[in-house]
Amino acid sequence: MVKVGIIGGAGYTAGELCRILLNHPEAEMVFVNSSSNAGNKLTDVHEGLYGETDLVFTDQLPLDEVDVIFFCFGHGKSAEFLSTHKVPERVKIVDLAQDFRLAAPGNDYVYGLPELQRDAIAGAAHVANPGCFATCIQLGLLPLAAKGLLRGDVAVNAITGSTGAGVKPGATTHFSWRNNNLSVYKAFCHQHVPEILQSLKTLQPGFAGAVDFIPYRGDFARGIFATEVVRVDESLDVEYFVALYKDFYKDAAFTHYVDKAIDMKQVVNTNKALVHVDKFGGKLLVTSTIDNLLKGASGQAVQNMNLMFGLDETAGLRLKPSAF
Repeated sequence: MVKVGIIGGAGYTAGELCRILLNHPEAEMVFVNSSSNAGNKLTDVHEGLYGETDLVFTDQLPLDEVDVIFFCFGHGKSAEFLSTHKVPERVKIVDLAQDFRLAAPGNDYVYGLPELQRDAIAGAAHVANPGCFATCIQLGLLPLAAKGLLRGDVAVNAITGSTGAGVKPGATTHFSWRNNNLSVYKAFCHQHVPEILQSLKTLQPGFAGAVDFIPYRGDFARGIFATEVVRVDESLDVEYFVALYKDFYKDAAFTHYVDKAIDMKQVVNTNKALVHVDKFGGKLLVTSTIDNLLKGASGQAVQNMNLMFGLDETAGLRLKPSAF
C-alpha cells in the first residue's frame, strides 16, 4: 500500500486528489496539510467527500510516514517549500505546480506526461505534473512531432472552465461575470507555452515554429477543448494522419483517437483525453479535449504515482463520464 501525503490541501486539485485516493485500491492517505484549515474535517472544505472520510486537515508535516507527497501549491510555492523543508530522500514527489516543468541544470524532475515519458516517469523520484492546457494541446500535437511533420507556426485556440483559475474567488471567476460570457486572456503569452515547445522539440528537435496560443475563459466549471491548426503536405490524405494518431496512442492508457468529432462532455469527470483530426487542403485541424482537474491535474498526478510505484497505470482512475 502506497502511503500518501498532500501538501496544500484546500484547493480544487487537492480535493480531486482526495476523491481519487480515497477509492484507490493501492493507496492510503496519511495526511492532508493545510495551515489555514488545520483541525477542520476535509468535508468542511471538500464537501463532495461526505460519507467518504473523517480525515482532518493538519498543519503538521509527518514526511517520514509517507512514500510520496503531492504538492498542490500555487505556482512558485513548491520551490519555496523545498528551500525551507527537508524531504526524506526515499519519499517521492509529484508537483502539480509549474516550478519544475522546464529542464534546467540541477532540476531532476521528470516531466510527467505519460504519453511522452512513461519509462522515465516509472524510474523517477520526482515528477513535475504538466499544466492542464499544456496536456490537452500536446496530446493533439505529439504524433505529428514524432514524425517530424510540424511546419511553421501552429495556431491553437482552447477554452477552459472556471476551475482552471483555482478556488480563490476573483473578478473573472465570479458567477455573474462568467455566466453567459466568453473572454480571451494571456493571448500569445500563456505560461504553458514553454513546456509545450519543450515537449515538441523533444520529439522534433528541428521544430523552429511558434505555438500561437489563444486561451479563452468558458462559462462552465470544468473541461478544456482545444483546436490546433497545422500546415501539412497537401498530397497526404486524412487517412494517413488518422493511422498516425491511432498508432501513436495505441498503448496509451487514457488517450484515445476518436473517428468522429469529439465533445468536451465525453471526458468531463474522467482521466481521459480524446483526439480527432480533419484535413482541409494543406491544413490539418486537430481537436483535443480533457477534464482540466483530472487528466489536466490530479488524475494525471495519480497516473504518474501509479507508474512511479510500479502499479497498474489505471489504478483508481477508471472514472465514468456523465451519460448526458
